[in-house]
Amino acid sequence: MSIEARTFYRNGPHHRDGEAPSFALIRRQFDFRSIEIGRWVNPQERDKAAELFHDALCDLMLILQGPETLVSLRGSLALQYGSGGRPGVAAHYDPSQRSFALAKNAGPGSIAHEWFHAFDHYIASKCFRGVSARQFASTAWLADAPLIHHPLNQRLTACFKTIMLTPDGHKPSRLFQHARQVDHQLGQYYYSQPEELCARAFEAFVQDASLKNHFLVKGTRATPEAELGLYPQDEQREHINAAFSAYFSQLGQALAHA
Repeated sequence: MSIEARTFYRNGPHHRDGEAPSFALIRRQFDFRSIEIGRWVNPQERDKAAELFHDALCDLMLILQGPETLVSLRGSLALQYGSGGRPGVAAHYDPSQRSFALAKNAGPGSIAHEWFHAFDHYIASKCFRGVSARQFASTAWLADAPLIHHPLNQRLTACFKTIMLTPDGHKPSRLFQHARQVDHQLGQYYYSQPEELCARAFEAFVQDASLKNHFLVKGTRATPEAELGLYPQDEQREHINAAFSAYFSQLGQALAHA
């Protein structure tokens, strides 16, 4: 089903004050580095996608309690819709291009996950010393990269610890163990990668917010992946949500006064 024929639940406020949604508005408001629309996206699909994208990004900004520059990662992030994707992949983040690509009809619900990949990549060099150009902060933390001491960085690493370790900090968390078990059964190394664990944990944090948007995120509770324990559950989920909330609220305040 094409995107303009689908509806996605959301309960957030109106964001445009009567202005028509467009990707030009999105780029102007958030200051994305660039936005590319695929040549196979027709005008109706483009306009509907712009409406859904704009609401999702504004809702994400409200959930994170930060300004537009947080969403665009200070203007460093590029967006692609119906262009730049990979066969069979609904959405992906490309560290080499610092771009987030969403497939024309297959990407709804993936924005929060891929945005966190972009953020995880962007923040790595600001959180740790000696990271490579393609490294994620979550991966650097697990590899014991030297931390750049700052209260915000300490809050972010607290998020990683809550996601990947038990409360005493001595063993892999239940989330990590479930992911590793699924990877072993499938003969792969994917779900237990630090950046994937943290992106799924971020999805859960966004989905649990009182502001709901199914184009932004969905599927962290009633899906086969959730039933396999690939998303945080129960008390760990509550602790992760609290850690992310503490981090992003403080980051948003810092950016607002920068």
